[in-house]
Formats: sequence, C-alpha cells, structure tokens
Amino acid sequence: MQCSQDMDFYLSSLLLLIGFLILWINISTPYEYGRYLDLKAKTSFLCPAKHSWFIQELPCFLVPVLLILHSPQPGSPGCKLLCFLFCIHYFHRTFIYAALTKGRPTPLRIVIQAVIFCTFNGFLQGHCMVYGTEYPATWFTDSRFTSGILLFFIGMGINIHSDHLLRKLRKPGELTYKIPQGGLFNYVSGANFLGEIVEWIGYAIATWTLPAFSFAFFTLCSIGPRAYHHHRYYLQVFPDYPKSRKALIPFIF
Repeated sequence: MQCSQDMDFYLSSLLLLIGFLILWINISTPYEYGRYLDLKAKTSFLCPAKHSWFIQELPCFLVPVLLILHSPQPGSPGCKLLCFLFCIHYFHRTFIYAALTKGRPTPLRIVIQAVIFCTFNGFLQGHCMVYGTEYPATWFTDSRFTSGILLFFIGMGINIHSDHLLRKLRKPGELTYKIPQGGLFNYVSGANFLGEIVEWIGYAIATWTLPAFSFAFFTLCSIGPRAYHHHRYYLQVFPDYPKSRKALIPFIF
C-alpha cells in the first residue's frame, strides 16, 4: 500500500507540474485545434473529429477498467463506485460524444498528445482507486462523499447539456461558428468547460485523493484558458454578442 501511495504522490506531482505548464502555454495562445485551426494553411495530417475524440479519450476509460479486472484484491465498495464514476464520464466521451460530435478535424500531433495524457491519467486515477486508497464503510455518509457526488453529477449534466446545445447550432457538414444560446450559455461563453471543471472538482472532493485533486487542477489549467479564448473570439467575431456574459464563472469572470 505504501509503495502504491508513493507512486501516486509522484505521478500526481508530475500532473500538477504539467498543469502549470499547460496554463503558462495556453494563457496567451490557444491550442491549434477546433476554431483555432486554419484549415487552409499547410499543417500536419488531420484526423476526423469523430475518430480523434474516440481514439484520444479511450485510454481514460480502458486503462482503469483493465486495472480493475486484473487487480488481485477486491477493493472496497467506495473505491469501486468512485472508479466507476471516472469511467462513466469517459465512456460517454469515448462512445457517445465522439459519435455525435460535429467538430473540425484535429491535427494528428494533438491526438497523439491527448492519447499519451489520457493513458497517463487513466493509469493514475485507476491505480489510486484500485491500489492506493481505502475507504471506511462510513464513507458513503461522509459530507465530502455526498457533496462531491452531487457536484460531479451537476457538472456532468451541465457538460452534456452544453455540448448538446453546441451541436444544435450546426447543420450536418457545417463548420461555421454561431452564438450559443440557452442553459448556462446565457451566463458564460464556456458553459461546457465550466461543467467539466465542476465535475472533476466534485470527483476530487468525493475521492479526497491527491491524484483526483491534481486532475481537477489540470482540468482548470487546460480548459479554463480555452473558455477565455472562446469568450474573446465571440466578442471579436460577433458585434451583437451579449456583453453581460462572462468567460467561465457566471457574473464574475
């Protein structure tokens, strides 16, 4: 157990460091995919959006599942439930979101980077739940568990609903961007990003582990700046964009 906890500590520290690095890179220049990719410019090989999302999200679902199946120890019910929550998010991202997305193609290098990260993070979160953490039987009634689970499902609901609203903006084959309306998009430009951040903060509270908090921090560092860039993009492209909307946090930022 101690060896597993030491491994989780070092990998979590690395994840925090990557989060800081991603924040430093993305705060001024967004990653070149989606609306920030110039399809007319000569670039690397492009992977269709449906294939990209499926390939890059799959490791975060598959790796924890394999860890559970090959674990010699049964694990506590709390660990199994929390690992299931992590997997259910990535089951949706891999098999449902990827099939429904109408996004632009993604450069292969971005896909490869995402696969590497998702393999790393899937191992870290799964290893923590299978080998590095134990919960008492009373954990199901602990305020951290109940409040974290509530936040997780609220965030997931916001994320899925916001993605649905974004897909409705486009007709089949259309790649142009329009002003999103409805749901939390009435308050922030990055409603889908806000939902995912809330989701992983909830997961971190429910698990109360360093790997989960490190991932929540990484999520904030990676998609928080993207919400800011999206907000700036809308303001620049659409003169009638609602000035009352914020980038990520309603009424604040």
